[in-house]
Amino acid sequence: MPGSGPMIRGHGGNIYDIAQSIGCSPNDIIDMSNNTNPLGIAPGLIEYLKENLVVINNHPEVDSKGLVKVFASHHKISEDRVLAGNGTTQFIYTLPLILKIKKALIVGPTYADYGDACQMHEIDCQYFMAREAELFQPNIMDISACFSDVDTVFICNPNNPTGSLITGTDLVKLFEAYPKIRFLVDESYLPFTEEYDETTLIQAGLSNVIVINSFSKIFGIPGLRLGFLIASSEIIEQFKRLYQPWCVNSLAQIAGHFLLEHVLADDNFLKKTQAFVVNERHLLEVSLKNTKSLKPFPSMASFILIKIKKDFNAAQLCSIMAKHRVLLRDCSNFTGLSDRFVRISLKSSEINAMVADKLREIFA
Repeated sequence: MPGSGPMIRGHGGNIYDIAQSIGCSPNDIIDMSNNTNPLGIAPGLIEYLKENLVVINNHPEVDSKGLVKVFASHHKISEDRVLAGNGTTQFIYTLPLILKIKKALIVGPTYADYGDACQMHEIDCQYFMAREAELFQPNIMDISACFSDVDTVFICNPNNPTGSLITGTDLVKLFEAYPKIRFLVDESYLPFTEEYDETTLIQAGLSNVIVINSFSKIFGIPGLRLGFLIASSEIIEQFKRLYQPWCVNSLAQIAGHFLLEHVLADDNFLKKTQAFVVNERHLLEVSLKNTKSLKPFPSMASFILIKIKKDFNAAQLCSIMAKHRVLLRDCSNFTGLSDRFVRISLKSSEINAMVADKLREIFA
């Protein structure tokens, strides 16, 4: 029988544990392990939620049907291809059970939850590892060479923690060439890229493609837990068989409506975020390259993977930075990465510059 239990390898963003260990408030910590929007929570959302807190006195809509309708309308797709959930994590951990996966391939090094979900359901799982020598940019032909006996492939695009991006054109070619294999594509970080419109597969309509779309990262609301699954109507119906009623809470539902109907009413929010990320990422990459002990890898996301070439391992560097009340992501628990890798997520211009200065000081 499939097992169940807590997180197997854990996540970043453990700001409460760090605050307790160094004796300060979580609010005093700069959490650069957290991959949410560096510009903060989407504009107007906090005020809107404050004005509508009374909704917590009622049950949320049992199946989030109204929210699904708005999401589908925004993306110009059919409602029967969409499901709203309690964050994308709900879908990742339910997917292996729903689809009765027998053998999965995970394109790595990547987010641990894909492998953890397979392990939890006792599913045979193997990895294709992008190579450091190729800057962790996966090659489509090399990936497909690993498809023997595989029925499901997990791809994070752009990838966490490497920041590598596979073009939408290349992905569609791959998916069309292997119609009997199901592909789960995690687009949690895609809205941060200027390539979003030509890369997203939400409107692709391929029957063997499942897209998960997170509101946590781009809108800065991981505490509300809201995500969407986009797939064929047949796969959506399969998910509904194990869909928990009221799994999206009232505040998350009205937040979703507000974000889709107001914040995304035009592309200003996304364009502003994307421009900020491109500029700040470039400045941070240049600054880190000037530190001989650190090697930043090219990224298309709102974070940068860094290799520590000497002096410390990841745990030691994270510990030193934590004493300065800065939290980095130790990447040693990502399958395929050693204990020499950390990830830094972008924050404000001032914080990014301060952290770069601190790292240069440590490795001087």
